[in-house]
Amino acid sequence: MTAPRWIIHLPTTLTSLDEVTALAVALRDSLGHLAVVDFGETTLSEEDAQFLRTRVFCDARIDGAGRCRRRGAHDGPCAAVSSTEVGVPADRGHPDVTESVSIRER
Repeated sequence: MTAPRWIIHLPTTLTSLDEVTALAVALRDSLGHLAVVDFGETTLSEEDAQFLRTRVFCDARIDGAGRCRRRGAHDGPCAAVSSTEVGVPADRGHPDVTESVSIRER
């Protein structure tokens, strides 16, 4: 029997999908070298609707190149290189983010 994996729920003070997606990408880019964190399984949810989750990354396996680092449900082929194309498709209720998004400092 495999031991259960643990999930870290990390609330933020951010109020837009664009900003929280950019934070998820920044965390992946900063901490992606840690084998104990599975960024491919990253999901986002609104504070009062945590049962409705939005997948951030595709994470499909790419032969000989690791995993796809593009957004979930992306168009075109998977890619193992970093991309600023993040977010979720508009047909799933959220706008696409197709450029880098900066997070404002308070």
